[in-house]
Amino acid sequence: MIFNRRRLSCWFLLSVILIAVTLRANPAAAADKIRISYTSPGPQQGILWIAENSGVFKKNNIDAEVIYMPGNISAPSMMAGEVQFGQMTGALMSPVRLQGGDPVMLVSIQDMLDDRLVARPGINKPEDLKGKRIAISRFGAASHMRVLNMLPRFGLSDKDVTFLQIGDTFARIIAMVGNSADASSFSPPDHLAPQLAGMKIILNMAELNILYQGTGLVVTQRYMARNRDIVRRMVKSYIEAIHIARTQPELTKRAFVKYRKTKDEKQLEDAYQTLRETVKAKPYPNLESFKTIFKDVSDRIPAAKTANAREFIDISFLEEFDKSGYIDGLYR
Repeated sequence: MIFNRRRLSCWFLLSVILIAVTLRANPAAAADKIRISYTSPGPQQGILWIAENSGVFKKNNIDAEVIYMPGNISAPSMMAGEVQFGQMTGALMSPVRLQGGDPVMLVSIQDMLDDRLVARPGINKPEDLKGKRIAISRFGAASHMRVLNMLPRFGLSDKDVTFLQIGDTFARIIAMVGNSADASSFSPPDHLAPQLAGMKIILNMAELNILYQGTGLVVTQRYMARNRDIVRRMVKSYIEAIHIARTQPELTKRAFVKYRKTKDEKQLEDAYQTLRETVKAKPYPNLESFKTIFKDVSDRIPAAKTANAREFIDISFLEEFDKSGYIDGLYR
């Protein structure tokens, strides 16, 4: 059959219309928009930054808006649906769940205490903190809860010290230099900065070998039930970003330049090594690490005394990628 120009034009127009309708009807054609919060500029937060900066989220059809939120804002914002995912510590999410909320951790980035307790000159050991002022970012934040966990090991309690809500790392260093605070806890490599200002490390918490659920990827069970495919792609993105952190230092450091706001090569290298040494290729949350947190909060939240750590995690997506061989395949 011979088509004239008018008939060819009609067929072409019809084809264009059909393609346009098909694309509009296909929800996979557009990336899913999500908002995800992180609680500090510490390198343990870096997996999220790598996933965003390297294009991993886009590859997995996720349009992620990465938002900095202090710990006292991040968990409530996720519960209210203002953000869909939160990158936060077990110490932040656990009290919410213990008091009726439904957050669960999908991926764990850190499950051991590794903070350094740093003090002003003249304070030489943890026992010397009795009667002293300890700077923290906020009550209930990691800088507070980790010191609370440490004090009894040296014959002290929260009644023996004064906690001062000061703010972020830089603000706490200024408080110590200005003699407004006597000590504070810092995640590596941020503990190096106060040393340059004349402060002294009096305890490396990593030497205590305390299992303690640190930063991880958290979501509510309500959101997960309605959006399992998005959650699956988020977990996949984290697995792939962890692979980058463990194998591609320069790409990792580029993400750190943006979010840690420094181009200093030494600082970037320190941050990179901290993250690489912390995160595991198969980032399963640790049940024992949650139990440490339950013990810490049991005096003020009675439900912690009978809490089941398994209810605070959901590893179904991570297990899916693990058992299929996907994670092992990334490292071959």
